Amino acid sequence: MTLSSKGTALITGASSGIGAVYADRLARQGYNLILVARSQGKLNTLANRLGNETGRAVEVVVADLMEKADLLRVEQILRSDASITLLVNNAGVGAVLPLLESPVDDMEQMISLNVTALTRLAYAAVPGFVARGTGTVINIASIVAFAPEVLNGVYGATKAFVLALTQSMQHELAEKGLRIQAVLPGATATEFWNEAGHPVENLPSEIVMQVDDMVDAALAGLAIGEVVTIPSVHDGAQWDRYEAQRQVLSGLFGNATVAPRYR
Repeated sequence: MTLSSKGTALITGASSGIGAVYADRLARQGYNLILVARSQGKLNTLANRLGNETGRAVEVVVADLMEKADLLRVEQILRSDASITLLVNNAGVGAVLPLLESPVDDMEQMISLNVTALTRLAYAAVPGFVARGTGTVINIASIVAFAPEVLNGVYGATKAFVLALTQSMQHELAEKGLRIQAVLPGATATEFWNEAGHPVENLPSEIVMQVDDMVDAALAGLAIGEVVTIPSVHDGAQWDRYEAQRQVLSGLFGNATVAPRYR
C-alpha cells in the first residue's frame, strides 16, 4: 500500500536529541524524511526504526555541515528535490565557558555551523518553496537569543542571529505562502550539555525540559501559527508584549536629529 504524504522533511542534526524527536514526530504526521547528521550508525538505526514503525520513506545523508563540501551537497538536495516541503535547521553546537576561556577557533567553528550553515541551507530551500507556493522552515534557536548574559556570549550571539533571520524571513516570505518558525528552547535534556562540558545532571531539575515535551510544544506552536515559539514560557502574552514593544522601538530609529541626551 502506498501511503499519502505531506512531502519530505529534511532535518539536520537528526541522529539524536531534538533532531531525532522531530524525525519521529514528523514521520508520524505523514512526512517522508531526509535525515542529515555526522553519525551514520545512529542515523541508520533511527531510519530503520522509523521506517518500520511508520511506513514512511527515510533517507540518510551522512554530512558534517562544518565541511564545505558536505554543506554544498546538502544544499544541492534542497535545491533539486521538489518533494521537500519542510526544512528543520536543527544542527548546532553550543558552549558554556566565558568568552575569555573559549578558544577563538572553537568560536569560529560554532559560527560556521550555527550561523553560516543554517543560513545557506535556508537560502537553498526557500527559492523552491517560493516557486511552489508552499513550504516550511523551522530554525532551532535558543532562549539565549535574547538572554546574552546566559552561557557563552558567542553562542548567544549565534542564536540571536537565528532569531533575527527567522523574523526577517517571516516578514519577507509569509505572503509568498511560506511558514517560518523559530523555536527557542530553554535547558533541554539532550547531549548538548555533555558536549559543552557541563553535564545536564548538574543543572537544577526544575529548569530542564524533556526533549519530547519540547519538540511536541514546538510543533503545537507551529500548528497554531506562531513565528516564535518558547516552550518554557507559560504566559505567551509576555512574549507578545516584548515583541510589540520591540516593534514600537524599531519605529523610532529613523530620526535626522540627535537625541537631546547626546547634546
